[in-house]
Amino acid sequence: MKLRLFPQESAGLDLLSRMAVQAVRGTATLSEALGAESAEFPRLAEELHTLEAETTELHFALMTQMRTSFINPLPREDLYDLSLILLTVMERLDSAAEIISLYKLTNVSRRAAEQLEVLGRQSELTVAAMRTLASLEDLEDYWIEMLRLSKRVERTHRMWLAELMNDHKALSYIRHRDLADQLAAASKELRRVGTYVGNILVRES
Repeated sequence: MKLRLFPQESAGLDLLSRMAVQAVRGTATLSEALGAESAEFPRLAEELHTLEAETTELHFALMTQMRTSFINPLPREDLYDLSLILLTVMERLDSAAEIISLYKLTNVSRRAAEQLEVLGRQSELTVAAMRTLASLEDLEDYWIEMLRLSKRVERTHRMWLAELMNDHKALSYIRHRDLADQLAAASKELRRVGTYVGNILVRES
């Protein structure tokens, strides 16, 4: 029988995992935008706006659930903090889509696709982690893998910026850097989820 450190009530964790699923969907939409014609950018940006709005609703639903439920799967502060970080991830992805649309960014560096591949993996791992938080099963591996992936993103971000300096004039550099920074920031927020989970593991060990 698996040891459970927290009560069986799982509504809060279900909401957190649904928020992480939104990040998976967001990275997929951004990947589509990289290969799309500029005429498709407004539609894809609107899809990200919708995903961000849905994530906000999930955040509010979690707050309501915490207030109305006597037993929560984690301390309320943990649920709220994790939810807020996941919401910030979606805000970053939404901003990236808006940048592509507003600036009509085409011929984006292959580094963007590399970043989105890692972001997608981080998001998928986070979906699974949120679903198993109640038992803390296999979460040490999650914590370590999120750290590894985030370091990969940081290295790719540095290479991307160096290439932009060489290949773009000032205005174009600023626009492409804005996109690069938003993707790096989204990855950093996902790393924060992993770090927060690590704190929970240490606290409950």
